[in-house]
Amino acid sequence: MFRRRFLGYFLLFAGGCTAAKNNIDSNNNSLLKEKQKLRLAVSDVQGMADLEQNYGLFRTALEEVLETKIEFFSVDNAVEVAAALQLGLVDIVLIGPSEYVIVTARTNAVPIVALTRHNYFSIIAVRADSDIKSLADLKGKTIELGEIGITGNYIGQMKMLMDAELNPQSDLKIINSIDYKLKALKNGEVDAWGRVVHRYKKALKDEGESEEDYPILARSIDLPNDVFVASSQLESALVVEIRDRMLKNKDKLVQSIVSVPTFSAKFKDSTLAPANDSDYDMIREVYKAME
Repeated sequence: MFRRRFLGYFLLFAGGCTAAKNNIDSNNNSLLKEKQKLRLAVSDVQGMADLEQNYGLFRTALEEVLETKIEFFSVDNAVEVAAALQLGLVDIVLIGPSEYVIVTARTNAVPIVALTRHNYFSIIAVRADSDIKSLADLKGKTIELGEIGITGNYIGQMKMLMDAELNPQSDLKIINSIDYKLKALKNGEVDAWGRVVHRYKKALKDEGESEEDYPILARSIDLPNDVFVASSQLESALVVEIRDRMLKNKDKLVQSIVSVPTFSAKFKDSTLAPANDSDYDMIREVYKAME
């Protein structure tokens, strides 16, 4: 069951690994003034109404920074992001780390800037009375993780297990859940529970529990950032200009995001920073290991 469910995500990644890298030559011309508009998508927001509600302020700020009209383009998932980039339907997309790996494996999308996240790492927790004291002790056990393919709730934990020399396909049983409740761990249905750290803390608070009741067994390294990518159909000089302007005005742009209540905690203390493709190798390792 695990292998079948993972296969769809892996195929999205593997199917595009032969995509060529962007080789557009850069030049020193300023091209933003020649663009009548740029089309912006956000991979985890479905529908124009939600885009406007959650990223309307950011769009306005970005229009001011780039001095170019920004139009929203709606996509539902990484598959649609890749297709829209390939077809030239969108110019800039904000995507999560796992989606970045999938999209760049299937397209020539170019990273513009990363949107950092403070205290962004995965955890695996157990019950206080558990005899599990290390990741190696999870062999033969059952662990609940989040939705397959989600960076903080699944990919980070998979990398931790692999680094502990456990085979996630054969050494333990993995159950996936789309919610963030501790119910299965509380009831003894699973031996361990893994989510991104802020979901763990929220679950404890919501359920009136403490870290002493459900201690963290292990944490991942800091996870890669969300990232803005550009279509390879944009001139490289234009991408450079967009990057430079976004970094120069990073405080203004980030403030337009964190001022939205939905993101006030998620992106607290965030900033914009140069995006390094190698930061996402840990995610690639997980996908490749599950071939």
